Amino acid sequence: MSEKVSFDSQGLKVAGLLYVPEDAQGALPAVVIGHPVTSVKEQSPANYAEVLVGAGFVVLTFDASYQGESEGTPRQLEDPVVRSEDVKNAVSYLTTRSEVDPDRIGAFGICGSGGYVPFAAQSDKRIKAVATASGVNIGDLFRADPDALAEQIEISNAARTAEARGEANEAVDLLPTTKEQAEQYPDRSMFREAYDFYKTPRGQNENAPNTLAPTSYDRIAQFDSWEFIDAIAPRPLLMFAGSDADTLAHSQTAIGKAKDPKELVLIEGASHVDLYDKRVADVTPELIEFFNDNL
Repeated sequence: MSEKVSFDSQGLKVAGLLYVPEDAQGALPAVVIGHPVTSVKEQSPANYAEVLVGAGFVVLTFDASYQGESEGTPRQLEDPVVRSEDVKNAVSYLTTRSEVDPDRIGAFGICGSGGYVPFAAQSDKRIKAVATASGVNIGDLFRADPDALAEQIEISNAARTAEARGEANEAVDLLPTTKEQAEQYPDRSMFREAYDFYKTPRGQNENAPNTLAPTSYDRIAQFDSWEFIDAIAPRPLLMFAGSDADTLAHSQTAIGKAKDPKELVLIEGASHVDLYDKRVADVTPELIEFFNDNL
């Protein structure tokens, strides 16, 4: 069971779900879970939260500022710095809960939050252990196609001008909206499989339109999730990635830049999106052991 909660993040009311183990006694270790880009707390974070709470952890999932049930306009703004601040403010909220030991808080990020969580932990020492699944450096992801990025920045600049004039901006689709569009991507591609997860009953949620406010693009272009990742040490970093994931290189780069203690665990035969739901059971035993050992 989970409890609807909310906390302040830079003046915005952020909506969360707090999972507390049944028959909990005393202050327990806790884990903050961050959701993928354009996702919400009821999707992949819930799949991990349900396992972690069963293992004795208090778990907090939440919708990013400007997204899901959280406050903020423009809607669907994806601001990497704000996303990282949301993680820190989620930790702050946990320190106020009597069920939580404030000295035993970890954080876990999925997909884009697999970049935001390590970024937050670089300067938030209250996060005692950091883990990711299918982690992505969103800046690198968008910078990989310079021509597309140049066009996106033009869109973002025009949207800022429109906002200043009081004009409305429409959110733009980040993912394929039809099966035909999805099939234009390579087999096992993150974008191809994201359609199957987000646009079908498998993982679809009415609060996750999978769009971006156009003013997100220039913010994303400037961001580097791994810029100071070495600052996490001596706290431990554990990353999970599918051996068949087209985003595997993101985790490999992060591990290469991080200092010990660090580990990259490959889930054999898994794609990027498989770690959202289908292969959660292959991640959680080692994830639970990691948090048990370090919180």
